[in-house]
Amino acid sequence: MFQRLCKVLGAPNLGADTEYSTDKGRLKNRDKLNAAIEEITKTKTSADWIALINKAGVPCGPIYRMDEVFADPQVQHLGMAAAVQHGALGKIEVVNQAIKLSRTPGQIARPTPEKGEHTEEVLREYGYDDRQIAEFRARKIV
Repeated sequence: MFQRLCKVLGAPNLGADTEYSTDKGRLKNRDKLNAAIEEITKTKTSADWIALINKAGVPCGPIYRMDEVFADPQVQHLGMAAAVQHGALGKIEVVNQAIKLSRTPGQIARPTPEKGEHTEEVLREYGYDDRQIAEFRARKIV
């Protein structure tokens, strides 16, 4: 794949360079290799490079800002976004379960809790009463 990438980038010299000819070499010289590739990829748009690189059989895709992730057609097709109701933000989308099981399908029921949102509930499950929880708060334990 690396050789195909170098060909698409128009940089066969990178593929022939002994510093990059093996996985270990590319890992060891990653910063230098990344800098070389970055200089080349600045010459076209992300969309142009993605099309060319994928056509060469080298899997690649865009690096999104968070506001772009859920708009991606593949993310939508795979159902990787789950809509949930957030107390302060209203309806938001979060990353859905990555693994889809046919007999035991999972689902996202609510958003990630705010810091400390369930503190009292958890402490009560462990047997603490209102007075003890209030004391924890007064002593800044929770």
